[in-house]
Amino acid sequence: MLSFLSELKLRNETLYYFGWSCLVLAVVFLVLARTTSTQVLGVNAWYKPFKFAFSTCTYAWAMGWYCAYLPDFSVRWFNLAVVILLGFEIAYIALQAGKGELSHFNISTPVHSALYSLMAGAASAVTLYTAYVGWLFFTRDLPQLPAHYLWAIRAGILLFVVFSFEGFAMGSRMNHSVGAWNDNSNLFIVGWSRTVGDLRVAHFLGMHALQLLPLLSFYLLRSTGWTLALAGAYALLATATLVQAINGKPLVPAGPGAVGVEQSASGPSATKPSNR
Repeated sequence: MLSFLSELKLRNETLYYFGWSCLVLAVVFLVLARTTSTQVLGVNAWYKPFKFAFSTCTYAWAMGWYCAYLPDFSVRWFNLAVVILLGFEIAYIALQAGKGELSHFNISTPVHSALYSLMAGAASAVTLYTAYVGWLFFTRDLPQLPAHYLWAIRAGILLFVVFSFEGFAMGSRMNHSVGAWNDNSNLFIVGWSRTVGDLRVAHFLGMHALQLLPLLSFYLLRSTGWTLALAGAYALLATATLVQAINGKPLVPAGPGAVGVEQSASGPSATKPSNR
């Protein structure tokens, strides 16, 4: 790990330090989650900024590593987009957590609606920039990379882009649950519903192919055929969890008698709070 970080600093110093900043913030948010009682949608408010900060750290370090392979790539502009856009996203999520209010799906006031739209736009812009990087990996000649590793990077970026945009399925519904309203079941830190379908599962799995596939290909598989087979199986797994969620079924079901928010809450204000 130390050798990876040392090399990453040489490859992309900006994303190296940005990743560290996100990791430090993730630790702070996790401590707050364990020491404060503010809740949003039934879970501690600080788990969401923790998840986003940690995920952004892994994204920044992965892309900082991969982009160094591309000849004549303007990494300065990519770094600027990642730091500003994803930095804004984390800042807004943390601000809303501190107030005990929703960041996502919050259109309770014109200001909240505008900031939510800006946050969605920021994430979309980074995803499109990542898609462009992926296109370069498909079209540039990169003879210094083993074929299996190159295909792992391509597949990882492709799945990241596809399942990142799957987030629009949640945004269009203003709801990450299917069968309840934004249900959370305290499933470890991820908080995925254990009573109804949860669109966040496929979103999470697909996006983190960006890190997982290249790591497994480089250190374990060392074969183009096995890498492509793993990428295909991984894509099927993420898609299966999406289909499962659309059908209203949880990834890890809770025990008998558990119900989602819509079934357990009484009255409109309890089922769909405007900003809490």
